[in-house]
Amino acid sequence: MEELRTVIDDAWQAFGSFWAQMSAAGISIGGTRITVAGVIGLLLIAAAAWWFARWTEYAVQRIATGRSGGGNDFPVAYTVARLTRYTVWVIALTVGLQSLGLDLSSFALIGGALGVGIGFGLQNVVSNFISGVILLVDRSLKIGDFVELESGVRGQVMEVSLRCTRIMTNDLVDILVPNSEFVNGRVTNWTYDEFSRRLRIPFGVAYGSDKALVREAGLAAAASVPGVLQNDPRRSTDVWLVGFGDSSLDFELLVWLDLERLKRPSATQAKIYWALDDELAKRNIEIPFPQRDLHVRSGTLKVDAKQA
Repeated sequence: MEELRTVIDDAWQAFGSFWAQMSAAGISIGGTRITVAGVIGLLLIAAAAWWFARWTEYAVQRIATGRSGGGNDFPVAYTVARLTRYTVWVIALTVGLQSLGLDLSSFALIGGALGVGIGFGLQNVVSNFISGVILLVDRSLKIGDFVELESGVRGQVMEVSLRCTRIMTNDLVDILVPNSEFVNGRVTNWTYDEFSRRLRIPFGVAYGSDKALVREAGLAAAASVPGVLQNDPRRSTDVWLVGFGDSSLDFELLVWLDLERLKRPSATQAKIYWALDDELAKRNIEIPFPQRDLHVRSGTLKVDAKQA
């Protein structure tokens, strides 16, 4: 036991001597002495802050998701966790620079110079960072929302990071969109504050078709597709006659979709068209298509365009 204690004391003295040498070694920048020990301390603080920020973010998300049964409070938890991570980083950076021996009050002049540099070279980076903070704070965009951007990108929001937002399309393709595009551009949020949305399905039938049967076919097709709301009087399925086309009576089938179907509009529209074609065929309702009649007179060929 006595030998072990002696070994520990010798090791501690050796570490103390090493740390004293590291504290003495360094360089001077202006009036500030930067030592090797200070740099090591800064690196240790950065590593601890990185680990603590990740652990805090994970813990907040787990606690909030567990209390809500796994769902509704997750966007709030994500926002709080991300802002907590950024706060920890800022505090750790401040403490680390102070431990390095730097006087933060002298950074005012440097900050002005950096502002000029940011204005010329880092404008987009800073803009995306601030836009990301805005998105997290005002909650106009939440994790799990189904959005459509002015650029044509459409998908589910999976992550809001410092520089960009990750959008996953229904083809499971991840698209990284700069945060500033959500703040400066037009964004359609299909799941902002409602659990359902209306989808319009245009179709046409031949002139002379029974409109009552067309309506019946449309309602039957909508009822056969899972995810189309049926029992909500405020969101009922309907069939409208919207115009008289060159060769068809133009109708619209209006359906209300639940949240899951709302996130897959193209697939849902395809299913409704499939069911609608079956229902129209059952009732012998013709879907028109262009036709041409040929007439031969006195050895010449005359073509008349006729729309059926």
